[in-house]
Amino acid sequence: MLHRHAVTLIAALLLSSISPQVFAQVRVAVVDMQRALNETEDGRRAKAQLKRLFKRRQQALDKAQNELKKMKEDIEKQRDVLSQKALQSRLEQYQKVFVELQTTYVEYQRELAQKEAKLTKGILERMAGILQRMGQRDGYTLIVERNEGGVMWVPSNLDVTDELIQRYNKGEGRSGGGRR
Repeated sequence: MLHRHAVTLIAALLLSSISPQVFAQVRVAVVDMQRALNETEDGRRAKAQLKRLFKRRQQALDKAQNELKKMKEDIEKQRDVLSQKALQSRLEQYQKVFVELQTTYVEYQRELAQKEAKLTKGILERMAGILQRMGQRDGYTLIVERNEGGVMWVPSNLDVTDELIQRYNKGEGRSGGGRR
């Protein structure tokens, strides 16, 4: 976070030291990549696929958590009638199941993150290519990610997100389809 602010400060200082003639030639645009990802057809499909996977994993976790809760309740109910050895054995079993549940949770989180990266990698690469062509075509010096680098506000005419979404959905940058 501090690194982003430092980069933004350095960029602002560099821009402030540029002469007005050069500054007039600098064209900057912003893009909201998260919004673009969420609003493209491929992005929506990826999000739906992730949501289905998350739901399946969450159901499995909920089931295991309910079994763990029942196990704990049973131990509490039988605490006074079990021998010390039997109670210790049940508590160890409970602890083992608890650790397994935590491990499964971490594995599911990692799996979801990997799946999201896999599903969005191609989309983001294609978007980057479209943005590069937009920048070259429209003479932008810089296209900045709206949610990075301390961008607090920008006039709507400098936001190229809608155009990116439209060009992506029309097939630009796709192998064998759309404009290149």
